[in-house]
Amino acid sequence: MRDTRRTRLTLGILIGTALILITVDHRAAHGSLLAPVRDVASTVFGKFEGATSAVTAPIAGFFKTLHDAPGAERVITDLRKENASLKAELSAQRLDKARVAKLDRMLGLAGLGRYRVVPAQVVARRATPGFEDAVEIDAGSNDGVRADMTVLSGEGLVGRVVYAGPSTSTVVLLTDPALSAGARLEGGNELGVVSGLGQAGGSDNLIRFRLLDDAVPVAVGRRIVSFGSQRSAPYVAGVPIGVIERVENTPGELTRIAYARPFADFSSIDVVGVVTQAPKRDPRDSVLPPVPQPAKPPAPRPAKPSTEVWPPVEARPLGPDRRAGRGAGRERESARSEHEPEPEASPAVARTAPPANPQRRAREHPPVAAHEHPLANARQNAPADTRKNARQSAAADARKKALADARGDTADGKHRRQDRRA
Repeated sequence: MRDTRRTRLTLGILIGTALILITVDHRAAHGSLLAPVRDVASTVFGKFEGATSAVTAPIAGFFKTLHDAPGAERVITDLRKENASLKAELSAQRLDKARVAKLDRMLGLAGLGRYRVVPAQVVARRATPGFEDAVEIDAGSNDGVRADMTVLSGEGLVGRVVYAGPSTSTVVLLTDPALSAGARLEGGNELGVVSGLGQAGGSDNLIRFRLLDDAVPVAVGRRIVSFGSQRSAPYVAGVPIGVIERVENTPGELTRIAYARPFADFSSIDVVGVVTQAPKRDPRDSVLPPVPQPAKPPAPRPAKPSTEVWPPVEARPLGPDRRAGRGAGRERESARSEHEPEPEASPAVARTAPPANPQRRAREHPPVAAHEHPLANARQNAPADTRKNARQSAAADARKKALADARGDTADGKHRRQDRRA
C-alpha cells in the first residue's frame, strides 16, 4: 500500500470516528445506541474465540508440559524419596515397639528370678568353629560380659557366651548339638541333661531331654527348668527351658529320653539378656510362666417347659341322647355336692395329679343347653332362695326315685330266686 495523502486522510477519519463512538458509548452508559451492535459483535466473536481456544488449548498444553517436564520429574523424585523415608521410619517405629515389648518381658523374667542382666540385641548369625547355631550380640567385655555366662530371653533359656570381645560377643544357642545343660522336672528333683538336635529338631527346634533315672515317670506337658552349674557358670538355676511333647520308650537302657519344645523362639530371636550375677537362692519354679487353663465348656441351656397335653385327646362330638344323659348325671352330681362335703385331697395325690385336660373335660362334661335343663325355668324366673329350695327338692326327689328303683330291682331279684327254688 502506498503512503499517499488519501490513505493518511482515510486512516485519520477512521481513528476519529472510533474515538467519537467510544466517547459517545461511554457517556451514554445504559442507554447506549451502540448496545445492540456490541452484543451482536460479542456473540459472533465469542463463538469464534471459543472454537479457536478448543483447537489451540491441547497444543498449548503439550508445549507447556514439555517446558515443565524437568521440574515435574524433580518433584516426583523428591516425593518418592520422602515416601521411602516415611516407610522406613514407620517400620523402625514398629520394630522399636516390638523390641521394647521383648525387652520388657526379658527384664520381667530377670526380675522374677533376681538375675542381674545386661540387655543386648542380636546383630547377626555367624559360624563358629565347633558349633552350628551361634549368634553375635552387641554387648561385650566393656559392658561386663564374660565367657561362660548364661544368656536368656523373655521366654526362657537361649544359650551361653563362648567368646566375649570388647563390644560384641558370640552366643551358642541351646539348639546346637554340641551344647548340653543340666535340667530338672518342674515340681521335683528329677535330674537330666538337655542337648540340642540342630536341624533334626525340625521347625519347632525340639531339644532332647535325657533323664538320669529310668524309673522316673515322665508325662507329656511337664515343664523343664535349668538345674544350674557350679558357681552358676555357665548356667544359672531356675531358668525355664521348655515343655515335654514326646516321650521315647527305651527298654533296657539306664536313662529315659524325652523331646521338649523350648520356650524361647530361636527362629526370631532378637532381644536377649546376659546374666552377669546369679541370685543368692535358687528360684526353683517361680520363674516359669503360669500354666494355661483349659477352656470351660459352655453351660447347657435350660429346657423350655412344654405346653403340649399328654396324652393327646381328641374331642369327639356327642349325640343328643348322650348329651341328655350327661346332663342328668351332672344334675345329680351337683345336688350331691350341695349336701355332702367334698373330701380333701391327699397332699401326695395333689402333688402327683396330672394337669387338667380341657379337651377331655369338655368331652366328659359337655355344656347343656338352657331348654334341656330341668331347672332352667326355675333358675331364670325365681329368686335366689326359691332356686335353692327348688334344687334341694329336686335332689331329694332324685334320691327317692333312685332308692325306689334299687328296692324294685332288689324285690324283683328276690322273687326270681324264690321262683327258681320252687
